[in-house]
Amino acid sequence: MTNSLSGKVVVITGASSGIGAAAARTLARQGSKLTLAARSVDKLRALAGELPTESLVVRADMTEPSDIGRMVEETLDRFGRLDVMFANAGVFIQGDFADYDMVAVGRMLKVNIDGVLRCAHAVLPIMKAQGSGDILVTSSIAGHAELHRGPAYGASKHAIETFVNTLRRQVAADGIRVMSLAPGKVANELWGLSDAAEIKRLSAEEETHLSSDDVAEAAVFMLSRPWHATVRNLVMVPRHQDA
Repeated sequence: MTNSLSGKVVVITGASSGIGAAAARTLARQGSKLTLAARSVDKLRALAGELPTESLVVRADMTEPSDIGRMVEETLDRFGRLDVMFANAGVFIQGDFADYDMVAVGRMLKVNIDGVLRCAHAVLPIMKAQGSGDILVTSSIAGHAELHRGPAYGASKHAIETFVNTLRRQVAADGIRVMSLAPGKVANELWGLSDAAEIKRLSAEEETHLSSDDVAEAAVFMLSRPWHATVRNLVMVPRHQDA
């Protein structure tokens, strides 16, 4: 069976850690060519150095439209095409909404909603010209259910699910797939974890957390499906959330 991802050019936002870094490693093993984008260039360069495939490092802040445009332009300059936009970058805020810092909420909404929309908008002309392309967005279980401790985050992910499901219908005739991957709680930095040993321990506990590798493998599964068997929306949760 032919590896459908070998040679494909994939842009990954939020690639410096967590799901993005895990996806980069998994896609590199599939033979994909990668653009690794995030704000932390040092982490991206370290990641690129361990990958067995050609990769481009781009510093990009998803709240800066010019960074998103440059990320896409540099990808085209380097690889000559763009097959997959994995809009993975995200920000999480939890707690009582009355105590939220609304400046922080504004940044979260810019990353989680505006950043995703701008990434999609930037690649659509390219994919339409090619007659093919995939846009995969990291959503969240919070986009399908109400999480008590994350009202603003949940609002951003509900918005993204609506965007994905609507845009899909607009661009299907152009040969473009638009998909969302909605994980439950993942043991990574997004959820406030910073200790590597704790992340490793929680990643192994299927009852409470998914690992970043779990989600990366699901992303690759979605991207590798043939058109007639597209997985449009995938929700995955640790065992305790499915009880």
